[in-house]
Amino acid sequence: MRKTAPLLLTNIGQLLSLHVPVSDSGPRRGLALKELGFIEDAAVLALGGKIVSVGSTKDAIRDPWVKEKIKKHRSQITEIDCSGKVVIPGFVDSHTHPVFVSPRLVDFQKRIEGASYEQIAAAGGGIRSSLEGVRNASKTVLKAKVLNVLHEMAAHGTTTVEAKSGYGLTVESELKCLDAIREASHSWPGTVVSTLLGAHVVPKEFQGRSQNYVDSVCTEMIPQAARRKLVQFVDVFCDKGAFTAEETAQIFDSAKKHGLNVRAHMCQLSETKLEPLLRFEPASFDHMDHVNDADIAAMSRHNTVATLVPGANYFLGLKDYPNARKLIDSEVPVALATDYNPGTSPTISMPMAMSLACTHMKMSPAEAVSAATINGAWALRLADRKGSIEPGKDADFAVFDVKDYREIPYWFGANHCVLTVLNGEIQPRH
Repeated sequence: MRKTAPLLLTNIGQLLSLHVPVSDSGPRRGLALKELGFIEDAAVLALGGKIVSVGSTKDAIRDPWVKEKIKKHRSQITEIDCSGKVVIPGFVDSHTHPVFVSPRLVDFQKRIEGASYEQIAAAGGGIRSSLEGVRNASKTVLKAKVLNVLHEMAAHGTTTVEAKSGYGLTVESELKCLDAIREASHSWPGTVVSTLLGAHVVPKEFQGRSQNYVDSVCTEMIPQAARRKLVQFVDVFCDKGAFTAEETAQIFDSAKKHGLNVRAHMCQLSETKLEPLLRFEPASFDHMDHVNDADIAAMSRHNTVATLVPGANYFLGLKDYPNARKLIDSEVPVALATDYNPGTSPTISMPMAMSLACTHMKMSPAEAVSAATINGAWALRLADRKGSIEPGKDADFAVFDVKDYREIPYWFGANHCVLTVLNGEIQPRH
């Protein structure tokens, strides 16, 4: 446990606390996505990495309890004047693939020349082209790669990251990736949630024998990862060219038997019926480009979050994006994530994901903030600790040098985050 100094943010121009008056019983839906818990000229006090007081600067100065806390810790307290700035909960990036060695520049070039995602994969590119580098790399090298990107993400306001394996696809290399994630997380002040994505694609050595590979995921990867407490989630890429719904159900069943939560890449390239998989209570279905009305209705009755990753659609040069408006208007809980990976979304910027959500999926800036914070926390089953600025929650904040929160998605391709607080520890922008 890191020791953190008491912290007081004062004179905040706009504080988006994401607090709502009624008790949260699940992820934000529909109109609730626009409720930002807006406070002007605000103050936040954090002690021991936890938020203890939130309100206006005037009220904080007058409150006897807050005054006593400040007086008691005055010699140690770090006070930050946030005049003219916007403070929001630290971003919760609930879908990333950070364990890889090299960018996929050949794929990038081929796509520019007109090749599709499926054509690139069939020619040996795509996910499989990242396997050799990861399999041959040491755990030390992979840890350094992951830690570097965690620091880069924090510089853009991200304080909680879901990190997947998935570029090893052997028992040994997948566990090595998860070890690298765990070791990197111990060197970073933020919060990392680990996910086993052994079922990313069927590796070349199992071509034509996909069931054998699924059996390996279920009987070797999942039990070993669970026994060593390396992961909180198991993920599956359920789509054409990857794994079927039946194989996904088999992997989900194994994960649940080993006490792990589940999530899945769903409906990115083609439609898959979601309702049969909802019985496993997945934390999220991610991508969601091709989903039918019946499944949208079914999701509206569950707490499974639809995590949208518009960075992938942008980088793949796609005309169509997930129908965020239909999902939101149908009361499906929606989150946003970067999908950081070397092939289809090499971005570490949650503000960029928000900008794409606003311009290409017609989400409002308020909806994008909620989707990138509190609903990201729900997608990781961390909403009791993350995603909003409320007493008792972790002290995770992002401070932006803008006067209006709508500028965060407005200035696309720019980073206006000047300071990030991760579990009470300050990381200034370098």
